[in-house]
Amino acid sequence: MKRHMSRASDGRGVATRLQALALSSLFIAACGSTANDPTGAIAVTVKPGDTGTCDTSPCQVSLVMPAGSGSYEVTANEERVGEFPAGQTVSLGGYYSSQAFKIKGANVPPAYVYIPQEP
Repeated sequence: MKRHMSRASDGRGVATRLQALALSSLFIAACGSTANDPTGAIAVTVKPGDTGTCDTSPCQVSLVMPAGSGSYEVTANEERVGEFPAGQTVSLGGYYSSQAFKIKGANVPPAYVYIPQEP
């Protein structure tokens, strides 16, 4: 009786699949944005300390508010945007130019969003 051994059961097929999976993961990671460098075509979500980039103007910006209780005031380029609840992801609106978002009283770094100037 002749035994048939599949590629998956001899170890070579599994190793090949694992190599392909690892390689494809590297490609995806290289093309995607990182945790501190989020990017978006028409929208971006940032958290304190992030530097985000939007591909188009206007750009819809969302901000992950720091944990805590109550709410914090958010400014964009020193202009008041509003007061938002702690621990939530909030929509700050659409912007046509680069912004520095600060969360007053939270003791966290600003979040920056670079937005191209459309002619």
